[in-house]
Amino acid sequence: MNQLKPITNKLLWIFALGQFGWSLLSGVVSNWMVYYYTGSPDEMNPNTGIFASGITQDPIFFKLTLFGLVLAAGRIFDAITDPLIAGWSDRSDNPGGRRIPFMRVMAIPFALVTIGLFVLPQTGSIVINDLVLFVLLMVFYLFMTMFCTPYNALIAELGDTQEHRINVSTFISFTFIVGQSISFLLPNLAGALQPTVGQKSSIRLAVAIMATIACLAMIFPAFYIKERDYIDSKPSDTKPFTSLVKTFSNGQFRRFVYSDVIYFFALTLFQTGLAFYETKLMEIEDTWTFVLTATMTAISVCLYPLVNFLAKKIGKKKLIIVGFFAYSCVFAITSFCGKGLHWGFIVAVAAAIPMAILGILPQACVADVAELTRLETGEDRSGMFFAARTFAFKMGQAIALVIFTSVTVSQTPESYRATAVIAFITCFIGACLFFAFNEKLILEKIKELKGEEA
Repeated sequence: MNQLKPITNKLLWIFALGQFGWSLLSGVVSNWMVYYYTGSPDEMNPNTGIFASGITQDPIFFKLTLFGLVLAAGRIFDAITDPLIAGWSDRSDNPGGRRIPFMRVMAIPFALVTIGLFVLPQTGSIVINDLVLFVLLMVFYLFMTMFCTPYNALIAELGDTQEHRINVSTFISFTFIVGQSISFLLPNLAGALQPTVGQKSSIRLAVAIMATIACLAMIFPAFYIKERDYIDSKPSDTKPFTSLVKTFSNGQFRRFVYSDVIYFFALTLFQTGLAFYETKLMEIEDTWTFVLTATMTAISVCLYPLVNFLAKKIGKKKLIIVGFFAYSCVFAITSFCGKGLHWGFIVAVAAAIPMAILGILPQACVADVAELTRLETGEDRSGMFFAARTFAFKMGQAIALVIFTSVTVSQTPESYRATAVIAFITCFIGACLFFAFNEKLILEKIKELKGEEA
């Protein structure tokens, strides 16, 4: 066996560029699709619901809208394909590695289908538009899974030590929120392009520009990092479904997932509604969304060194619980906010703390559990652990999308406030559940088994 190259922080930063790319694409879709495909324009925000006339808007039954169901179906499809792709990746014997080849192949198709979501569902037939939107969303989530699942597995494999696991989680959290923040620039970029190309075309062109930037960010680490130079990985013999069952049979992993699902349910409600909270409740122009998000991101990034330091000193569990309760407070503030830009800044500043904590540490917890399982069983199923986590939280996201579009079908300020209240209650429950996760036991066992391995 050839001597493996040492894993350095420079390598981890290059790896983190991929997170920037896919989070930018994800942010464009998750933050702006509902905004542009539902709702109605007003004098202050004339782009709200600009593509809404092209697809079915009325509830199909009860208060469930077609758009909400399509988004939920996409998330469920995404969740189901996660373990399948993870199993494929874990079992791969590609000479280029188990993860990198997927990333190289999927970067460009992933970016192209993101552009298609804002371009193609615009025929003269609402039925055809509905069908095209559904198909494109399924393909979007499939391509995202095929890039992100192998990518996430590398978090555990490049995190060969506890320090590296926390560091790589910190780096990818930074690039993730930068990508998400830049996605909020979409209305600003479209506004700058509008005098040249027109209202609708400016939005599509802005999406295309962001997708191109994201694609380059995903391609660079995929071709720079030679996986076999750093990781001595062997294909897993376990079939995907069996591997998924084994993963969820891990008691500590289940305790983590219980709270994680609830957290992502609450966060998805909040993120989906953020543009509406700002424009409909606070009555802020949508071009302010980026300024507020940039403020939140800047404060959060300033807290990263402190979170990184404290996680190594007092452990991840205590900080994650603080993050849960802090987000609960943010959702509570949003539920009773009034009019004015100052409310936007209050929410942005308050959200920076939990964003820093929960953006970094949960991935490191999953990596810890995956590492312990590898040491105990001799089989590396890192891909399946991260896929099982995303399988679970994407189910929570799917439910959140259905609930958001159903609760807000009336498009009244009260309906948007109701979603923030639901997010507050569920996030508080998630915080309480996380007390059952035993981080200390996991780390002690890893230390013991690594000593025996050495």
